[in-house]
Amino acid sequence: MEKQSLKNKTALVTGSTSGIGLGIAKRLASTGMHIGLNGLATAEEREAALVAVKEAGAGDVRFFGADLREVGQIEAMIDEVECWGGVDVLVNNAGVQFTTSLADATTEVWDAVIAINLSAAFHTMRLALPKMAKNGYGRVINIASVHGLVASKNKAPYVASKFALTGLSKVAALEYAEIGTRETGGVTINAICPGWTETALIEPQIQARAAERGGDRQAGVATLLAEKQPSLRTSLPEELGELALWLCSPVAHNITGTTIPVDGGWTAQ
Repeated sequence: MEKQSLKNKTALVTGSTSGIGLGIAKRLASTGMHIGLNGLATAEEREAALVAVKEAGAGDVRFFGADLREVGQIEAMIDEVECWGGVDVLVNNAGVQFTTSLADATTEVWDAVIAINLSAAFHTMRLALPKMAKNGYGRVINIASVHGLVASKNKAPYVASKFALTGLSKVAALEYAEIGTRETGGVTINAICPGWTETALIEPQIQARAAERGGDRQAGVATLLAEKQPSLRTSLPEELGELALWLCSPVAHNITGTTIPVDGGWTAQ
């Protein structure tokens, strides 16, 4: 696609100070888009993310410090993005995970996971989609998980939130499917479902496996991959950024309501 078609459009990427979110933000920035970052980070981490996205080519970049557990702060963030004319591309990437059995899962864990992984995406979508519809172009990319397609033990809150997120994406896709034209690009809503990806989110699971093998981190990674991911390769955040960028292209106007696994064959088994 030609980068010019996205130049000066605006992308809001939640959970984008590191990992998958930052990888996507940097790739979108390479088109000259304005990029709104959001996430939990120290002042140093936030500044590093701002610099990285600006250096990647963003027309402008700002950090929005909304706590995604608070509806009022989400609403204020969407209003603040009007400084660039509103959200054209919304990437709901923010997520948390707790590994716990169903019996041991607490109310606090359940509420935190649902609030950030699901409710925040609902609120950003309900606020941003009407403006996209008015413009005839918009993209919502929800970063779900392979666990939005299949389940694993000891991840009940996380799996529930990700299954719900893929369902929410499909409903929104149906409601906005007729908006816009081939020329304007239409309004599409899709979910990307990564398998094992090199991010801090999976580090606790790697360390747990490593501890079982005398502290060998590489052995911990290997056992995770061997158990679920036939390719035996992790994905990189930048690779998911490439997919997100393609979904933003006007030529992807008929790609909507999909759940796209990037899982090395995990869900093909």
